[in-house]
Amino acid sequence: MGRLENKVALITGAAGGQGAEYARHFAREGCAVVVTDVEGESLADLVDAIRASGGRIVATSLDVRLEAQWAEAMALAKRAFGQLHVLVNNAGTISRQGVDATLLESWHRTIDVNLTGPMLGIKHAAPLMRESGGGSIVNVSSTAGLTAHPDAAYCSSKWGLRGLTKMAAIEYADWGIRVNSIHPGQVVDTKIYSKLAAESAEAGRLAIPARRGARPSECADLVLFLASDESTYITGSEIAIDGGYSAGAPMFLRGKLRDLLASGKLDGP
Repeated sequence: MGRLENKVALITGAAGGQGAEYARHFAREGCAVVVTDVEGESLADLVDAIRASGGRIVATSLDVRLEAQWAEAMALAKRAFGQLHVLVNNAGTISRQGVDATLLESWHRTIDVNLTGPMLGIKHAAPLMRESGGGSIVNVSSTAGLTAHPDAAYCSSKWGLRGLTKMAAIEYADWGIRVNSIHPGQVVDTKIYSKLAAESAEAGRLAIPARRGARPSECADLVLFLASDESTYITGSEIAIDGGYSAGAPMFLRGKLRDLLASGKLDGP
């Protein structure tokens, strides 16, 4: 306990799934938390639960695409807790459209939420973090930022976030700010996962060498480590948390197909 004692964090997309789990993890470790979501009222249950357990927390609406709202969120963090040490850029969206099917409106929305939003967050959080003595920024990307993915806008935004992470890590090193990205694979019990068709969800699970999706608490453990002083020499890194998917899903699936072909349960081309 107390791994984030005397620290203040701001988390986007905190109304449910991974974001809410990050907030609970942080609060248990002594961190004061500013939780945000595009619909601020959806944060009420999380705020009540953390306060009931003795945690320090405030909430506000934040559309990560809007720079003025980022400025307001930073002002709230300073007003409520006086400083800021951790930013978790977690808010995200998907469009589920290949290149041929991509609608320009969907493209812009996905890029704006998944890439422009974190850029604005870093831009507005960094000065307050510097004033607070430095800290850690964690960008929640995806395995779609490490390999191909059947969603043109989502894949592009997550690869872009990986690049933004590395650039920011160098730019803000002199300010004592570390910037890293995590790359979850299929994560269970999240809003995005719940939108998948049953066949897509099962196909995704079967492609993972670990044979299951990640639990939000497992991703939260990683984010907590990167937010804490236990990771002070890690910056500019991308860390996969995907059950081995990015390490070699094609090799894993090839082995399974080989076994099926050998057993006669699958016809060749």
